[in-house]
Amino acid sequence: MSTRSCCRQATQWIAPSLGLALIPKCPMCIAAYVALITGAGISLQLATRLRLALLFLCLSALTFVAARTGARLLKGRQRKASR
Repeated sequence: MSTRSCCRQATQWIAPSLGLALIPKCPMCIAAYVALITGAGISLQLATRLRLALLFLCLSALTFVAARTGARLLKGRQRKASR
């Protein structure tokens, strides 16, 4: 396994995990961050939906990476068993 491959695999786990850890729990905080970054205000209802969308995105990315890693491990075990 090359160093580049190892770093890429680590990034696939770290990026959505870090995103999930940094998502604010409060919709008012999301609205404040959006206002700070873009200068445009959003409603609390939109901030709540944005928070849920970000949570779903991070969780689905983690699920995808976990499923792909699990499939790779199972494939490796099957290859070893067939030898």
